[in-house]
Amino acid sequence: MYEKKFMQGTRLKTAYYRAGEGNEKKLLLVHGNVSSSAFYLPLFPELSKVFDVVAPDMRCFGDSDALPIDAKRGYGDWCDDLDEFVGLLGWEKFTFVGWSLGGEVAMQYTIEHAEKLDRTVLICPGSPFGFGGTRDVQGTMYEPNGLGAGAGCVSAATVQALVTGDREAMRNSLNNVIFKPGFKLEPEMEELFIDEMLKTKVGEGMYPGNFTMTEAWPTVVAGDNGICNTMSPVWGNLSRLADISLKPDILWVRGQDDLFVSDTSYGDFGFLGQIGMVPGWPGLEAYPPQPMISQTRYVLDKYAENGGKYEELVLPGAHGCAVESPEEFCKALIG
Repeated sequence: MYEKKFMQGTRLKTAYYRAGEGNEKKLLLVHGNVSSSAFYLPLFPELSKVFDVVAPDMRCFGDSDALPIDAKRGYGDWCDDLDEFVGLLGWEKFTFVGWSLGGEVAMQYTIEHAEKLDRTVLICPGSPFGFGGTRDVQGTMYEPNGLGAGAGCVSAATVQALVTGDREAMRNSLNNVIFKPGFKLEPEMEELFIDEMLKTKVGEGMYPGNFTMTEAWPTVVAGDNGICNTMSPVWGNLSRLADISLKPDILWVRGQDDLFVSDTSYGDFGFLGQIGMVPGWPGLEAYPPQPMISQTRYVLDKYAENGGKYEELVLPGAHGCAVESPEEFCKALIG
């Protein structure tokens, strides 16, 4: 097992794992929501043969400092944290891998610091237009802006499970949402993943964040602080990625059976209403499901039209496809 280390910066103290130190090629692995750097550990043995691999815990996750998130900056707080962190590592050029929420942070970092990147790798990222709150491939928002997005989309049961340390609720999420049912981690690794999920910091400006209510279905509107509001289309629109002048190559990796980041996402009110899981759905014309995959492809196609390059890789598995299909993932990353 790898030992977690710590790096003190001016912004925060960051916890991280590292392997392959001394290798010329540098690889930063950034985790998703309700998880931590430990989710990459199954990939460390193979990746560290080629790369100097570093996987940090973002603020409010794992063992890094719990500091509030200003959602009005989109993914900016994490982006700035990570930029200071790689500076402290002494890295001038590296590959940025972001998984889920980490993929959106990777897009933000690419927009702001493309000159530092050899390549950007997006594993099951949320849509460049944000998670929830948009109705079409072009990312058109519902009215009022932020409707059906942000912290109000998080179930109270999930928040309660994090507060009470409900391991079985986390185990159910791990084995039925993150990973495709039937895939099983080694028991020790499964328990570690659950430990790390439960380190997600719940509180003011942290998880999930604030929200307001409205009469329009589904009645919740994104707020302006906390983890989940960063993903609102109000604050987290990254479609300008297509227009940046310096364009590192992008590898977009997704799981063929992902239930969470999908054009039929179980995290989206439009789809949940359509299948009868949320009552009061006003119908397809008024509130269609968010086409998350199609939106990502739309932005990346524009990225390519504007002179960039991207590759789309579909792997067996679900939201955790890189861990479910490690040989294919590592081959694509190393190759």
